[in-house]
Amino acid sequence: MDYKKAGVDIEAGYRSVELMKEHVRRTVRPEVLAGIGGFSGAFSMESFKNMEKPTLVSGTDGVGTKLKLAFLLDRHDTVGIDCVAMCVNDIACAGGEPLFFLDYIACGRNYPEKIAAIVSGVAEGCVQAGAALIGGETAEHPGLMPEDEYDLAGFAVGIVDEKDLITGKELREGDVLLGIASSGLHSNGFSLVRKVFPMEREALDTYYEELGTTLGEALLTPTKIYVKALRSIKEAGVRVKACSHITGGGFYENVPRMLPKGVRAVIKKNSYQVPAIFRMLAQQGGIAEEMMYNTYNMGIGMVVAVNPEDVTAAERAIEAAGETVYQIGGIERGEKGVVLC
Repeated sequence: MDYKKAGVDIEAGYRSVELMKEHVRRTVRPEVLAGIGGFSGAFSMESFKNMEKPTLVSGTDGVGTKLKLAFLLDRHDTVGIDCVAMCVNDIACAGGEPLFFLDYIACGRNYPEKIAAIVSGVAEGCVQAGAALIGGETAEHPGLMPEDEYDLAGFAVGIVDEKDLITGKELREGDVLLGIASSGLHSNGFSLVRKVFPMEREALDTYYEELGTTLGEALLTPTKIYVKALRSIKEAGVRVKACSHITGGGFYENVPRMLPKGVRAVIKKNSYQVPAIFRMLAQQGGIAEEMMYNTYNMGIGMVVAVNPEDVTAAERAIEAAGETVYQIGGIERGEKGVVLC
C-alpha cells in the first residue's frame, strides 16, 4: 500500500504545479518577492509606505454551485475569473486596490490539465484586477469528493489609504446612484438556476436568439471585475461616497449595506434594460419579480453613489474603463433600506 493507491497522486500534484506556472507568471507584480512553489507568498509593502495611513482590506469567497455547470460542460477555464471577481470586487467596493490573491482547489482526483485550466482562469481574473497570484493550494480528497468534481475558493488582500475608504458615512439626500452593468448572473443564485433549467448537456447546448449564445454559455459567463472602473472614477477626481457589490441577496440585501441611518436608496427599475437571461429565468421558473431582485443582480453588478455635480465625470470614467453605466436612482431621507419602483 502507498499514498497513490490510497487515492492521492503526488506526481500529479507536481505536474499540476508545472502546468500552472505559465499562467501565474502573467500576474506577477514588482512587489512579488517569491516564486510559486514556496511555503508562503511574499509581497513587499515598500511602494505603499508613503500613504498617510495604509490600510489593508481583504475578501474571501468561492464560486458556489455554478461549478456544476463547469462540470456538465467540461469547461474549467472561466470559473477562476468568478472566484477572483467575488473577492476583488468586495475590496474595490471599499476603495481598495487588490494586491495579491491565493486560491484553494479541493478535488476528488488531481487531473493536472484540469487543474491548470482552472488556474488559467484564476490568473486571467488576477490580470483583470491587477493583482498578483502569489500562492494557493490544490488538495486531493479521495472518498470525500467525486473524482471528477472540485471546489474552488480564494482570498485576496488589498490596500487603501484610510482617508480614501468608502464607508457610506458621507452619503446624503440628493446623491445620485449609478449602476455598472453586470455580465449576467455572475456567481449567485445557481442553486435556483439548476432547479429551473434542465441540467443536461443537450439543453445547455441549445442556442437562444434572445441570448445570442447557448444557454450553457450564458450561464457560465464569468463575473465582471470592477476594479478598473472604480480606479478610473478615483483617478478622475470623483469621490465615491458609497458603493455596493450586488452579489447574493440581490438589491434588497446588498444596497442597504452601503447606507447610513436616516437615508434610503430609491432605484428605478426602468432606468436600464434587464438582460434576457434574467427574464428567461423568471419566466421559465415562475419566479416572482421581488424574488428575482432579492436573489440576482438583474443586470447591475455594482452600485456607486456620487454627488450630483460629479455624475458626468463619474460616468465618463466608468465608460473609459470599458464598462456600461446607468443612472438608476438616488438617495432620499427615510428609513434605511432600498425601494425599487
